[in-house]
Amino acid sequence: MTKPIELFFWPTPNGYKITIMLEELGVPYEVKYINIGKGEQFAPDFLKIAPNNRMPAIIDPDGPGGAPISVFESGAILQYLGRKYGRFYPKDERVRVQVEEWLFWQMGGLGPMAGQAHHFRQYAPEKIEYGIDRYTNEVNRLYGVMDRRLADHEYLAGDYSIADMASIGWVRPYENQGQTLEDFPNLKRWFDAILARPAVQRGIEVGREERERQASLADDKEAQKILFNQRAR
Repeated sequence: MTKPIELFFWPTPNGYKITIMLEELGVPYEVKYINIGKGEQFAPDFLKIAPNNRMPAIIDPDGPGGAPISVFESGAILQYLGRKYGRFYPKDERVRVQVEEWLFWQMGGLGPMAGQAHHFRQYAPEKIEYGIDRYTNEVNRLYGVMDRRLADHEYLAGDYSIADMASIGWVRPYENQGQTLEDFPNLKRWFDAILARPAVQRGIEVGREERERQASLADDKEAQKILFNQRAR
């Protein structure tokens, strides 16, 4: 009997990438919660598989050659699962390049910029107008990039792929980023289509109760200290 993939997870946009992929694949997985507001990401055992002290990460007990393998970084996990199961990550090199372009666009642009917009708009102890404007405007620019791409593409890289799974979680909280989807009709069409997928709905339900039990991050000063004041030591 195949052992389930172990998923080290907390319900965030990066975490949802992997629950959505696993639900789309229909493969068994076991969630191991890493409460990032309590500092569980710094536990020595977790750091052995995720040296950047960030979730998500996975351990696949049936890795290459039948031996276990651990993978950290959400984009790398999506690529690994796509290669292993042969779905949502095409083998044709020309099409695969498009998927990788939009996956890395999300990893290097949409996610970090949206994250900074969230920080300065909601969590920064002082309202710094330059920071708020800088990142709100950059997210707006990135939404525009998606909107133009989706004007003549149903999905970001042709067929539905890991690029779409990577991006949807960062567009869901658009209001907290100071955006409105009515300004981006092609993006809104994509947004509604992705969220209508049953596997996506299941993926973003994972961990809901865990998150609801945690105090709002905007009010939890101890969690903010853990998340926003990290240094090398």
